[in-house]
Amino acid sequence: MSENRLPDYLDHIQQAATDARGFVEGLGKDDFLADRRTQQAVIMSLIIIGEAATKVMDGHTAFTQAHAELPWRYMRGMRNRMAHGYFDINLDVVWETTQQWLPELLQQLPAVRQDADDEDRNDKGMEP
Repeated sequence: MSENRLPDYLDHIQQAATDARGFVEGLGKDDFLADRRTQQAVIMSLIIIGEAATKVMDGHTAFTQAHAELPWRYMRGMRNRMAHGYFDINLDVVWETTQQWLPELLQQLPAVRQDADDEDRNDKGMEP
């Protein structure tokens, strides 16, 4: 029997999103654009988010369909663009992602994570 990694992947998404938000906390856009270290940290966090989202999409298709409110394809696509087009990363998009998209994602994740826990308990024959 294979272990259900879905909760782990969702935890990775949440942690990386929290990390990215923390890296830019207190910074303005100009500060971010001038700080290569912070840029690299945020980009790595976004790659982690996309990698975990890809694992969820590939291994838990029904779950991603049931939670279409999360931008699974956007997470995966952003990861792919960053990992494969590294020298063409648009830092304006990275900044906007940290300011607009990640806060929304972080609000949505607890309910999605709860559903993953419920699904995992059901798979193990336990009551939700």
